[in-house]
Amino acid sequence: MAYLLLLLAIVSEVIGTLALKASDGFSRLWPSLIVVAGYGFAFTLLAQTLKSLGVGPTYATWSALGTVGAAIGGWLIFGEKMSPISIGGMGIVIAGIVIMQWGSVTR
Repeated sequence: MAYLLLLLAIVSEVIGTLALKASDGFSRLWPSLIVVAGYGFAFTLLAQTLKSLGVGPTYATWSALGTVGAAIGGWLIFGEKMSPISIGGMGIVIAGIVIMQWGSVTR
């Protein structure tokens, strides 16, 4: 269940971040409201996740997959450029999460 909450937190954070871009500096109402809701939901779910998972691996997973998700979303929604080097960097980020999970000790 904790990993499902973490996944939902990541998705909420990515939605909030993409809405932040769409809000045009908080000058557009609906995207601005989505930012507040997305981040609020993301942090609420992250807090619930941390009740049962370690903070290091959880935060690393949340922030890294959020970064990758935002980059992919920016490419798909806003037409932002994605070079082979940036794609490789995302692969390295994901590999880092896997390595951290292998080495993590939970209580």
